[in-house]
Amino acid sequence: MVRPFGVKGQKRKRKEKYDRDEEEGEEDVAEPTVQAASKKAAVEEKDEKEMEEKESETAADEMAGIPIVQIDQQTKKPGVIFVLERASLEVAKVGKTYQILNSDDHANFLKRNNKNPADYRPDIVYQALLSILDSPLNKAGRLRAVYVKTDKGVLFEVKPNVRIPRTYKRFAGIMLQLLQKLSISAAGKREKLLRVIKNPVTQYLPVSSRKIGFSYSSDKLVEMSKYVGTVSSDADLVFVVGAMSHGKIDCDYIEDFIASM
Repeated sequence: MVRPFGVKGQKRKRKEKYDRDEEEGEEDVAEPTVQAASKKAAVEEKDEKEMEEKESETAADEMAGIPIVQIDQQTKKPGVIFVLERASLEVAKVGKTYQILNSDDHANFLKRNNKNPADYRPDIVYQALLSILDSPLNKAGRLRAVYVKTDKGVLFEVKPNVRIPRTYKRFAGIMLQLLQKLSISAAGKREKLLRVIKNPVTQYLPVSSRKIGFSYSSDKLVEMSKYVGTVSSDADLVFVVGAMSHGKIDCDYIEDFIASM
């Protein structure tokens, strides 16, 4: 009578042992599964970051060349040169990337760095370049050059046959590349359409040119067509315009300040 009970008891213990082994085995399997999932997520995140970096590099490469516009540059008539002074084109590292600072997108960043967001208006120089390069004056071949001087003193030249991007975001990307690489060439060509040059701007202006500054505070209110008519027909005109949100330009090479009607 004793032996059967002993056999049954041993079988029962073995079953419990097997059950414990199975439970422990399940725990051991679950842990590697979680680790594998974590590793997979980390790999996927790394792949996404690498893809984003590759996309940003591709976008930068696409910006390297910008289109040109066919204009009549054979005319021998006196031309016009524009100088845009105090343009707000400041580069700063925001987060992990370098950007052109502007009051809309970087207001909090500027305030944290004790800067007035109202001073950061790169959209002004953008609109000025659009107006100048799309003007009938340029299409007629009378625009000789455009020079832009930033608030930080960086001077660069813009060729008349540049086609400025139609969106501000792409314009900001081109300005960022220009200030970092110092020049931008035409798409598919070696011609430098935008390039950083040495100061002062006066060394690039014709000696016999008439240098005219625009200012709202000027007491000399003129009608442009009549005013231009009083200038010698053989002299090139240099128009100096402020590309800032407030204040006035102060350049010693300006011969006359006017306010246009």
